[in-house]
Amino acid sequence: MKRRAGLEGKYIYRRICYLILSALAAVGFFAVWFSFVEENNQTGHLTGTGNLAMAVGIYIATYLYIGRGLNAFRIGVERKTNLLASQVMTLFCVDVLELFVSMAITGQFRFFNEFLIRYLPLWLLQSFVLCILILPMVNLYRKLFPPLQVLEIIGDHPNKLFGKMNNRPDKYHIARTISFHEEEAEFRREFERYDAVLINDIPSSARNRLLKLCFDMDKRVYFTPKISDIIVKSSEELNLFDTPLYLCRNRGMGIIHAGIKRLSDIVLSGLALIVLSPVMLVVAAAIYFEDKGPVFFRQQRQTAGGREFSIIKFRSMVVDADKSGGVRPAGAEDDRITRVGRVIRPVRLDELPQLINIFRGEMSLVGPRPEALPMMEQYTRSIPEFSYRLKVKGGLTGYAQVYGKYNTLPLDKIKMDLFYIMNYSVLLDVQIMFETLRILFQKESTEGFASQQTAAGAEAGRANDERETDGNE
Repeated sequence: MKRRAGLEGKYIYRRICYLILSALAAVGFFAVWFSFVEENNQTGHLTGTGNLAMAVGIYIATYLYIGRGLNAFRIGVERKTNLLASQVMTLFCVDVLELFVSMAITGQFRFFNEFLIRYLPLWLLQSFVLCILILPMVNLYRKLFPPLQVLEIIGDHPNKLFGKMNNRPDKYHIARTISFHEEEAEFRREFERYDAVLINDIPSSARNRLLKLCFDMDKRVYFTPKISDIIVKSSEELNLFDTPLYLCRNRGMGIIHAGIKRLSDIVLSGLALIVLSPVMLVVAAAIYFEDKGPVFFRQQRQTAGGREFSIIKFRSMVVDADKSGGVRPAGAEDDRITRVGRVIRPVRLDELPQLINIFRGEMSLVGPRPEALPMMEQYTRSIPEFSYRLKVKGGLTGYAQVYGKYNTLPLDKIKMDLFYIMNYSVLLDVQIMFETLRILFQKESTEGFASQQTAAGAEAGRANDERETDGNE
């Protein structure tokens, strides 16, 4: 009972935090908006209660909606740096939108420049105040709610999830690990001693049994999803008769969504090519003058439907880097990477020429990251479901790039990419694009493959895939 009250307390604390944050953001906006209409209120109607309430109400609703989409209020869940970056991006988006909303409400479209001059300092001030406030909010959360004591249940094949969970000591502490082969009575005794259970990659039949046991004992449970779980997650409940029925339409992206996505790809990639052209010229010159080799690197990859295309990147490795050992991912300390490459790779500047691929329709801004053909064949041999990524166009960024790492294993990649495919929406694309800006400055997102991981990646995928299909309820 005490543990349950503690978990409920976390949710209450978070709600209080985001109410405080939204109130402070709204106060700043109100001050700027009110001062503008006061100065330009020629007829006396702009400062009426209705207009003020409408403007502030729209601002708060937009702030909460976008903030929740960008994970700006996940106090105690996200890392501090992630929260701060998400908060800054949320305020920027809301203030830009509110710039046009304010003009529409007041009818003062001719004062666009004046609105802009006021909103830019507002965004900077809001970002500073709210980010300063978030830090003690997170510290207080960690003091009030210590990390969960977790019981891990493992299978016969080890993985790295234990280390990943314990890498967040503010949230989790895996206090004990036991095998899924134990008897139910032992599980019941152990469950009583811990706050939560982690079911770590075990056969489906055993996992289903343990999930029911956790439900029966009101025990919080974390588990690694199978590929089929991700497909089922997007299903629709049908109530046609007295037997529960789920429907998975499995029809992919609709024609309207596809049209919107293509139009946004053309507009945004075109604008980006224009705006970033000076940066691209500087990078191209640096690459050429380092070793007088070609500026661009081209490689055959696959996109929607298995169609092949030539991806364009700035060359960040020595000429003919893959000639001797075939195509292989870059290692953590890869001597093939040039001096310029070590600068442009961590911040993804080498990817900028792919804006040309996007403009031509071979790629999209957001989608599963296209793999080199030899790697695609290797991964698909080990994990047949890896080909599911080809249901949509490959992307410059994607779900797996935002929430995974450069060295994320193939099975985890397909799970994340499949989640994107099954849950596609315009808002999800927007969220991924903003998240991409945030992770550009996170060192762990660009971790290279260790040499043994490069060689064994597909084998790990094969072992995991065999467990994926091992046993039904």
